[in-house]
Amino acid sequence: MHNRFEEFTRRNAALSRRCSLTAIALAITLFSSTLAQMAAQSATHTATTTAPTDHIRGVVINSVTHEPISRALVLSPDNSFATMTDDRGRFEFTFTPNEPEQTTTLATVIDGFQLNRGFQPGASNRPNALMARKVGFLSPDIPLNISDISSTPQILTISLVPEARIVGHVVFPGSEQMPVSLYRRNVREGQEHWDMMANVSIRADGGFRFAELPAGSYKLLTLEQLDRDPLAFDPRGQLFGYPPLYYPGASDFDTAAIIRLAPGETFQPTMSPIKRPYYPVNLGFTTPLDTPQIQINVWPQAHPGPGYSLGHNTRDGAIEGLLPDGTYTLQAISYGPNRMAGQLNFTVAGAPVTGPAVTLMPGSSISIDVREEFQHTQAEPSPQFFSSIGGPRAMAPNPRRPNYLQVMLLPDEQFGLSSAVSLRPPSGPDDESLVIEGVLPGRYRVSVNTSTGYAASITSGSTDLLRQPLVVGIGGSIPPLEITMRDDGAEVEGKIASTNVTPNRATANNGSNQPLGFVCLAPIDRMDDRCKIVWTGPDGTFTFQQLAPGSYYALAMDRSHLQFESLSNEILTQYESKIQVIRVAQEQKERVRLPLITASE
Repeated sequence: MHNRFEEFTRRNAALSRRCSLTAIALAITLFSSTLAQMAAQSATHTATTTAPTDHIRGVVINSVTHEPISRALVLSPDNSFATMTDDRGRFEFTFTPNEPEQTTTLATVIDGFQLNRGFQPGASNRPNALMARKVGFLSPDIPLNISDISSTPQILTISLVPEARIVGHVVFPGSEQMPVSLYRRNVREGQEHWDMMANVSIRADGGFRFAELPAGSYKLLTLEQLDRDPLAFDPRGQLFGYPPLYYPGASDFDTAAIIRLAPGETFQPTMSPIKRPYYPVNLGFTTPLDTPQIQINVWPQAHPGPGYSLGHNTRDGAIEGLLPDGTYTLQAISYGPNRMAGQLNFTVAGAPVTGPAVTLMPGSSISIDVREEFQHTQAEPSPQFFSSIGGPRAMAPNPRRPNYLQVMLLPDEQFGLSSAVSLRPPSGPDDESLVIEGVLPGRYRVSVNTSTGYAASITSGSTDLLRQPLVVGIGGSIPPLEITMRDDGAEVEGKIASTNVTPNRATANNGSNQPLGFVCLAPIDRMDDRCKIVWTGPDGTFTFQQLAPGSYYALAMDRSHLQFESLSNEILTQYESKIQVIRVAQEQKERVRLPLITASE
């Protein structure tokens, strides 16, 4: 019996060993088969994804010298693609169709799972635009659009504009760091304005530097600095300081020299401020203020500009500060519930100034009368009226109120502190009045934007506001603005000259809805000389309608250029050979052909 049990045990053990070996062999066979399947899929996937389907090649150049730029970073605006140019400024991107990624683990293959990046299989993963960057060059305003460029031998060109610099020196013996301020002339709402670019402090050796400057017109000045030399400063004695110095040695911003910088140019000015006695100034208001929100501006009389300063003491309700000898103009603007402004002229002559007070007056209200002389159409009121604050305001149409037009007053001062004002919103559905409220003292251009016809005349009393500014004084009454609207304007249609469209550009636009560029018509003989702009079709055609009779500058630019509000002197000079002058009369139809100004020009 015992022998039989031992024999049975030996037979079970042998059978178990044979079953285990069979299971292991089966597992090895399945594993090898799975690995072979994964390898085949991986090879197929590799063969599919490594085949390049889309090439973009190009070169980055200096826009001034047209020389290639090495080691420039070329990237997509969303930073998803990037590469560096070689020593000849060349770059290349290779884009492949998106395919689902095959998983690489045995478990995910056996369980039937696959991972992908969320892209649509077969779709191109190339970006729509490219841009380039390099230290010493300005960052581009508009990336290069490549959405309508196919994978061809075409070589793209990205131009980078070299930065301009002002690297100067201030001869200043003080131990403190004197601030230096830089202003640039910009065009805003069709008017040239001087806007501050930056403030820097001089180094210990008197040096200062402004970098990454675009080409343009600049003015440079040192800001006020009190002399607090511990070896000579006496708080109970005469105070001394350094008044603003306007490069090269002017006494006010208006007469300062204009620094015209070209791309890549470095300008090296030297300035020497002069120490002068400073005296306390304490001025007041004729009536208490209802708000602490007040802006104080001071400048040499009749020469508005930056540099000097006085402050508002809210506790005492006074205007305080220090100024050297001179005659000054002070302007105070209150930004309370009702905008108010006041102005005062005073003189500092070797002694403290105390006593003169500023009288604040509410801004002027100007009413508007509109006369319609429409011959072909009947203007229909719009269901929305656009206010200057807060955008469109819903309002039931009032047939007696011409809501098809908007009237604005635009400051006509290169360094004015007044802002644009427009028609107040209607107070209700029965409000048919047209009024501009809160107009501060200053000079303004009257702008009329309309969806029907054009403004044939704008007058205030005997002043022709189409060709002269509207002058608003403090607390004075202004005759109503009388506007005559007509709809017999001229029509100008045209096309971009074909000789300016390269074969690559023409090919890129075939079958595309992308415009070739935009066309600007800028009035020559009107105060409101802002550009009228339309985009061309893909074939370069364009049309302007209801143009007021008169003369216009006309030019066309490709899509890479930023739109602008008006033609500055720099633009007129730079593109003089490609700007045409056209003259139109009532109901005239004019056809023009314009050369295209490209990004490389």
